[in-house]
Amino acid sequence: MTLHYYQNNAQRFFEETVNVDMSSLYEAFTRHLPAGACVLDAGCGSGRDARAFSLQGYAVEAFDASSELAALARQHTGLPVRQMTFEELNEAEKYDGIWCCASLLHVSRDELPEVMQKLAKALKPGGIWYVSFKYGEGEREKEGRRFTDMTQAGLLALLAAVPSIRVETLWVTQDKRPERSELWLNGLLKKA
Repeated sequence: MTLHYYQNNAQRFFEETVNVDMSSLYEAFTRHLPAGACVLDAGCGSGRDARAFSLQGYAVEAFDASSELAALARQHTGLPVRQMTFEELNEAEKYDGIWCCASLLHVSRDELPEVMQKLAKALKPGGIWYVSFKYGEGEREKEGRRFTDMTQAGLLALLAAVPSIRVETLWVTQDKRPERSELWLNGLLKKA
């Protein structure tokens, strides 16, 4: 359902998100990265964030489940963006940083623990991991997309299934798009 939405609305989604100013969130994440760090943008959408990290000198890999969005992100970033799902991620201790901006929120609550474990496995010890979810509780469908909303307590409960990961900090922000008023839960997680 969600993948179908992004396949059919890729160009519109790209145009609505590619120029959103995420610099305050980048700063919170990149201050934990070593120079030249290897960063994974998991569920990269338009490629906006992958491009920003690449321009900052990081070695960036990116993927998106939507072949249409992956193609647009490839054009935008000049990076070899892969078309794949979280479930297909099979790396071990490869990344200094993993960026999951508004991407894990499309994974069902039942599938999130396994997906989180795969991402944690891909992160190097001491690595930093950014996640964001729409603020709230439960699962819902809106305009052809599935959302798993999250509160601080919900994220902490989810992370109980990933003992190697600890919370560095959690905070709530307003949507960065001026026409939106939604709240977002942001988290910086660290691998032991």
